[in-house]
Amino acid sequence: MRILVTRPLPDGEAIARRLAAMGHQVLLTPLSTVKFLEGPPLNLASVQAVLVTSANGVRALARRTSERGIAIYAVGPQTAEAAHQEGFLHVRNADGDAGALAEAVSSWANPGAGTLLHAAGEDSGHALCEALAASGFTTSREILYRMEKAVQLPAEAAQAIRKGELDAALFFSPKSAALFAGCAARDGLSTSGLAAICISANTAASLKGMAFSEVRIAAAPNQDALLACL
Repeated sequence: MRILVTRPLPDGEAIARRLAAMGHQVLLTPLSTVKFLEGPPLNLASVQAVLVTSANGVRALARRTSERGIAIYAVGPQTAEAAHQEGFLHVRNADGDAGALAEAVSSWANPGAGTLLHAAGEDSGHALCEALAASGFTTSREILYRMEKAVQLPAEAAQAIRKGELDAALFFSPKSAALFAGCAARDGLSTSGLAAICISANTAASLKGMAFSEVRIAAAPNQDALLACL
């Protein structure tokens, strides 16, 4: 298949290599760029664990602390792998989405053992911390990075869609799907020849109003399940 990948670097490059190894042709077209926010080292003295909901959250955290013994509670396998790559020693994987992480943390952590810190992006929601606070945990949220978003598709990607040179597009989050939808609408692009491969039902919902040849939703909200849709 000829597949469009809009994931930011370096995660986009990693999935492109994996797709190429599976025999697919990949057009890597990042629609957002991560910007890590500068600041003093984080004070983790009262923190029992750090919650990370993206690989970029892990990378941002690693830039703001030299502490690698802190417990890391990761949303899924790719985020957990990023934590291992950054040298964190105690990593647990909820193997799902933010809801799965909140549920898992309720059994992993002790409300009286200290704060749960969410290493968040600027656009990250408060739902994770709110869910855990409702379960009796003390939570805090540190904004460590932001995503700078494209306002239109790169010319190569727009041309490939217009010419029908792509078979599918991968969507890894509701935010990336909504960004693609907005760019495609502004460029007047028809996606009726593309299959939309979505990591979750919420991601597919962000493409509402767009016409695709088909929409496939992963059986679980992780990369392996997404790739199994191909």
